[in-house]
Amino acid sequence: MTEKKPRARKSAPSAPLQVRLVRSGIATPVDQKATIRALGFRRIGDVVEREDGPALRGRIRKIRHLVEVIENR
Repeated sequence: MTEKKPRARKSAPSAPLQVRLVRSGIATPVDQKATIRALGFRRIGDVVEREDGPALRGRIRKIRHLVEVIENR
C-alpha cells in the first residue's frame, strides 16, 4: 500500500482587502466585464471589501488596469 500525501494546511483567515473600481469596463472584453460584476462592482468609484486569497488576487490581476487596492489591513 502506498503512503498518502499529507494534506495542504489551510492558512489562518486573511484580512479583508478593499478594492475600488477607478475606470469603466465599457470597452473591455466580456470576460473582464464578468470579473467586474463577480467582484460586486456596479459603477465607477464603488468600493468592495473581499476576503483576501489567491482567487481574489487572480480576479484583481485580470482587471488590474481598472481597479486599485485601497487597503490591506
